[in-house]
Amino acid sequence: MSDLRPRIRWVSWAAACLACFLVGLLVASGLNLPHRSAAAKFWTEGAPGPVAQAAPAPPTDPRERPPSFVELARRLQGTVVNISTTKAVGGPRRHPDLEGRRDPWGDFFERFFGHPRPFRGRSLGSGVIVNAEGYILTNAHVVEQTAEILVRLSDRHEYAASIVGRDAKTDLALIKIAAEAPLAVATLGDSDALQIGEWVLAIGNPFGFEHSVTAGIVSGKGRDLGGSPYDQYIQTDAAINPGNSGGPLVSMRGEVVGINTAIIPNSHIGFAIPINLAKTVLVQLRDQGRVTRAWLGVLLQPVTREAARSLGLTDDRGALVSEVVAGSPAAAAGLRPGDVIVALDGQPVAGVRDLPRLVAGRPVGSTAEVAFLREGKRKTVRLVLGELPEERVAARPEGDGGLGLTIRDLTPDLARELGLPAAEGVAVTAVEPGTEAGRAGLKQGDRILEVNRRPVTSAAEVREALREAGQGGAILLLVRRGERNLFAALKAPER
Repeated sequence: MSDLRPRIRWVSWAAACLACFLVGLLVASGLNLPHRSAAAKFWTEGAPGPVAQAAPAPPTDPRERPPSFVELARRLQGTVVNISTTKAVGGPRRHPDLEGRRDPWGDFFERFFGHPRPFRGRSLGSGVIVNAEGYILTNAHVVEQTAEILVRLSDRHEYAASIVGRDAKTDLALIKIAAEAPLAVATLGDSDALQIGEWVLAIGNPFGFEHSVTAGIVSGKGRDLGGSPYDQYIQTDAAINPGNSGGPLVSMRGEVVGINTAIIPNSHIGFAIPINLAKTVLVQLRDQGRVTRAWLGVLLQPVTREAARSLGLTDDRGALVSEVVAGSPAAAAGLRPGDVIVALDGQPVAGVRDLPRLVAGRPVGSTAEVAFLREGKRKTVRLVLGELPEERVAARPEGDGGLGLTIRDLTPDLARELGLPAAEGVAVTAVEPGTEAGRAGLKQGDRILEVNRRPVTSAAEVREALREAGQGGAILLLVRRGERNLFAALKAPER
C-alpha cells in the first residue's frame, strides 16, 4: 500500500498539470491571445531580418490596460524611424542682416511673379520599417515635393532615402534606404479586428522628440474626414502631434494597426490610416511606384430623403448617379443619371462613399455586377471595370526630363479639391521643385489659360502646344491664380 501512494500522488499531480494546461489553452483561445493576424505572412516579413516580436500577452483581457507599456515600447523602438525632409516652399523669409527691413529680393519676386521667393524649409515626420531590406512606410504628405529625405534609425545612424512610390488618395508612401545590415521589421496586424475601447500606442517623433510613445484607446473606426473617397480612419485619443505623421499606431499585441496621419487642432482627437488599407497599396507601390484602381465612370451624390421621395424610393440607401462619364464602363453598360446604385457584386452600397471603396478594391479589367434602381425597379448589369484615369505629366518628349508639371482637365470634384471656383479648363495639380515649372513659379491650383498666346481648354491642347514649342523652345503660359492672371516663362527641355 505504501508503494502505491507515491505513484498515486504522481498521477494526481500529472493529471492536475494536464487539466491546468487544457484550461489555460481554452482561456487563451477565448481571449484570442495566441492569435496572429493574417498580415504575418505579408510581403513585409518576407525578407530575412529581425522581426519586432509581439509583446508577451498580458495576463488579462488584452483590451484592458496592462500594468506597463515598457516591454511593448522597447520591442518596437528599433522599427520606428525619424524622417527629415528638405522642401522648396514659398513664403516671406527675412535675412539675418535685414532685421527690421524688407528683403529686396523678396520684393522683386513678389512684384514680378506674384508670389514670394521660394526657399528651402525643413520638415519632420515619422515612419515604420516594413521590410528588412530598408523599405519604410510613411505618409505621402511627409515626403511630398521634397528635394531631400533623410532617415535616422533608433541607433542614430542616418541614411538618404528615395521615394519608391506615393499614393495621394490614401496619403501613403513607401521609401527606401540602403542600410548596411538587415533592419528590424514591424509586424503588420489586422485593423479590422480592432475594437472600440481597445488600448493602442502611438509612436513617432512629435516636434522632433524622437521615439516618443503615447497611449490611448480606439475611440472610433471608419471615420470620414472628407479628404478622399477612401477615408476610413481609426480615431484615437492617444496623443498625435506634428512630427507623428507616418509613425505606427500599435495594438497591445505589438502589431501595427494604423499609420498616424492627422489631428484636430487643440483637441485630444487623432486619426490613423488602417493598416489593412495600407496593405492594399504597399505591394503596388513597391512594384510600380503608384497605385492603379478600378473605375466605373460615374459621378455620385447622396440619396437625400427629398431625392428618395422624388425618385419613388422607400428609403435613402444607395448612391445617386448624377453624371455618367462618356466612354466609361458605366456608359457602355447603359447606366444613366438618376439611377441609384445599391450593390456591387452583391455587397450593399449603403451610401455615396461606399461605392468608390468597393470599386477600388477590385482588379482593373475584372467583371462586376452592378445592382441599381431605376424608376423604382431593381435592375442589374454586368460590366468590365476600367482603370481610374491618373494625372499625366505634361510636355515630356521621349527621352527628356520634362517640365516637372502635372496637369488635369478640371472636373467639379477636382475643382472642389483644389478650391477653385470654376470647373472648366486645365488645372495644375503638381509642380516638382527644382524643375522648369518650379523655377517659373507655377503652383498647384493654377489654371492654364494660354500656351504661347494660344487659348487652351483641355489638357490635350496644352500638351500639343507644348510639343509644338520644340526642344529648347520658349514657352509662355498665361495662368489664372486667384483673382488675377499671371504669365510664366519656361524653356522646353533639350533632348
